[in-house]
Amino acid sequence: MLTKQEIDFLDNNGYLNLGQLLIPEQVIQINDRLAELLQLEGDNAGSELGKSKYIRHPKEEGTDRLADLVNKGSVFDIFYTHPRVLSGIEAVLGQTYKLSSLNYRAAKPGKGQQRLHVDWKNAVASGSFKVCNSIWLLDDFTEHNGSTRIVPKTHKSSILPEEAMSDPNDEHPDEIRIMAPAGSVFIFNSHVWHGGTTNQTSHDRRSIHSYFCTRDQPQQIDQRKCITREVLQRIGEKGKYILDV
Repeated sequence: MLTKQEIDFLDNNGYLNLGQLLIPEQVIQINDRLAELLQLEGDNAGSELGKSKYIRHPKEEGTDRLADLVNKGSVFDIFYTHPRVLSGIEAVLGQTYKLSSLNYRAAKPGKGQQRLHVDWKNAVASGSFKVCNSIWLLDDFTEHNGSTRIVPKTHKSSILPEEAMSDPNDEHPDEIRIMAPAGSVFIFNSHVWHGGTTNQTSHDRRSIHSYFCTRDQPQQIDQRKCITREVLQRIGEKGKYILDV
């Protein structure tokens, strides 16, 4: 489902724009369900993040978070089953991978800044990648609303941002911004340096992250413990493999 040129770009740069995989009606439907969940869960929204010892960046100040979206509606099935996304994950992790977590993050106005980081506990040798992420844009990502920054090619550097920079909060001279219309999806190797930026607008900047790992690693959200009967009955054998259930 990915062309050779796309795979080569992802391998060389550590990220890839898959284009608009969601039509506007889907974006509206998803955002409506997320708003409903935020209201239903209230202060407990995203609480699953704090319960997992494998999540390195739990709920942060200045963001709305929701977790374990696998079990919160069929509208979220596409986030871990879309063929182009899975092709991108396979290009980074190989054939033996699974979903680690499916979470929502919205940067609130004036918030969202993150230091450059990787989504792994230490640097790894190029080619020995353990984790890969996809970010689904539920609003237009612009220069001013907290779009994600990435430093291309750093997934091959075998060094962490804090080892190379005096302050990973600083702007990196080689960083680029993920900027695209709502409905777009980016794959990024989670060993590439990346981070959120400050939302300078008066509106939330919303996204969903479907985060994958190799099958020898523990899931951030253990679906063998969390999976509902309803999900098991609808996702099929491929979905069960991806969720490791």
